[in-house]
Amino acid sequence: MSFIVKYLSAILIIFSLLSCSSSKEVKTSEEVITKSEIILPDDQRKKIALDNFIDGNISFQQGNYALALKRFETALQYDTSAGLYYAFAKAALFNNKLIPALDAAKKSVELDSSQADFFDLLSDIYSLGKQKDSAIVVLEKAITLFPANQNFLYKLARLYQDDRPIKAIEMYERIINLIGPEWNVLFRLVELNNKLNNTEGVISAINRLLEIDPSNVQLKKSLIENLLIVKRNSEAIALLNELIELYPDDLELIQKKAQILLSENKWEDAYNTLNLIFNDKKINLDAKLELAYLFFEKSVSDSLVKPIVKQLFSRLDKDTSYWAVKIVLGALAFEENNDSLAIENFKYVTENANWNVDAWIRLGALYFDNKKYEEAEKILSQAIQSFPDNYAINFILGISLAQQSKNEEAEPYLKKAVELNSNDLNTLSAYAYTLNQLKKDEQAIYYLKQALAIDPNDVNIIGTLALIYNSQRLFEKSDSLYERALELKPDDPLINNNFAYSLSTRGIQLERALRMVNRSLEKDSLNSAYLDTKGWILYQLGRYVEAKEFISKAVELGTKSAVIIDHLGDVEFKLGNKQKAVQYWKEALELDPTKKEIEDKIKKGGI
Repeated sequence: MSFIVKYLSAILIIFSLLSCSSSKEVKTSEEVITKSEIILPDDQRKKIALDNFIDGNISFQQGNYALALKRFETALQYDTSAGLYYAFAKAALFNNKLIPALDAAKKSVELDSSQADFFDLLSDIYSLGKQKDSAIVVLEKAITLFPANQNFLYKLARLYQDDRPIKAIEMYERIINLIGPEWNVLFRLVELNNKLNNTEGVISAINRLLEIDPSNVQLKKSLIENLLIVKRNSEAIALLNELIELYPDDLELIQKKAQILLSENKWEDAYNTLNLIFNDKKINLDAKLELAYLFFEKSVSDSLVKPIVKQLFSRLDKDTSYWAVKIVLGALAFEENNDSLAIENFKYVTENANWNVDAWIRLGALYFDNKKYEEAEKILSQAIQSFPDNYAINFILGISLAQQSKNEEAEPYLKKAVELNSNDLNTLSAYAYTLNQLKKDEQAIYYLKQALAIDPNDVNIIGTLALIYNSQRLFEKSDSLYERALELKPDDPLINNNFAYSLSTRGIQLERALRMVNRSLEKDSLNSAYLDTKGWILYQLGRYVEAKEFISKAVELGTKSAVIIDHLGDVEFKLGNKQKAVQYWKEALELDPTKKEIEDKIKKGGI
């Protein structure tokens, strides 16, 4: 009996508070229960309901949920109130009877919307039943009634975070405004802002986490990375200086600082940052080499850094005969046109590390990516001797040669690359393009069709095939391919330009062609091919003064092209400048003596 006394006063208060509303019927786990048909006085009915309610609560507290459910069910036969529906819903939920629990919980909220617990239970039942949207609706209503309820805000944020991350962030921020900085909530904000690529939001959340744990090194490193994303380099440097002072042997921190300084072209400051490391004999060679390689990578695109790179690797070369040092010294010698020294260094590499192909690939790719095709060619021509069957070396060497218009030399390497990796789209496309340049169009078409079989929606491959069909004057096929490419990628500048030029050479759809090339120039206003295309379309439209403006600019910006110089001659002729026209035609014929149509214009002295 002492157990009953313990809970009786609290139960009576709850029951009296929530017993003011009633209804005719209530759904239970088994059936709809109607009020007892036995006519009893109201006070007796309430006593029976109260007794069952109290017994039900005691059973629930003791973990006998089945008996509790029966007691609440009986109580509802004699009195229906919001509190009884809530108690029944909770017991039904603990008995894994979600449908009656849901119905009763909904009824409790309908009868009394002033109780936060009722909304809480209803949202939980919806969530357990995988009805997330309904749970959200309940909680959204709840926070309008209970705006300071941290529990509701947190549950709503968790429900929002997968599909509506911005709303989730709003909820977490409201929680922080209520309770102040809290680790788990701020960590959620970091995750959500990362998901949205909102770096400023990530930075704000990390800074607040650091207020809680100001000595957390990993948080500070994460903050540095995010500051760099939004170009807040000075703040990142300040934080790095603070960490380096605390952890002077942390190579990662020193390397990061050097990278930032290099990105800002402060190469002397970067060198000074790393100088202590290179002088420290306790630091191993691999660590030093990794840092020195940062300078080398920068030097490929910035010649001002080259003296430091040479100094660093020469210093390392005095301390060791490590092949990784020799390979960079060889590359530097090639850049200085000191072929004999380059070959001497590379010979050392091939003799002492002929197993290491990755270094050659990395070096060749670095030069290629920086458009130093001649250097890439020289280096990989050395590498191919040791690794004749390596796919990457054959491929990068082939495309380096192709970029220099050395198509005959490129062809065997690209052919080999295709044989070694016949399912790579870039390799098939590069080989096909080279075959096209060698006038081997049928072979080029064969390989492009192979590529399209792998990926029918690759716009670059579709465009290359269209270009070949256009050169063969198979305009129905080329136009169809260009239209397909534009469906897939309407704003692609190369496709728009090439299709526009094809139309202009035939004198058809000129207004559409003009719109297309304008689209190309919006993406790259200084592209000489695009400028020439627009000039030629304007020429076809009879707008010769404007045509001259664009074609002249193309000549100024681009490498000398027989086609563009020929176009400029045609424009000058239409403007009445016959002498200039002939001069340009002669120049174009010198660039490409195979152009018989230009020779004919020179002989006739006109178009």
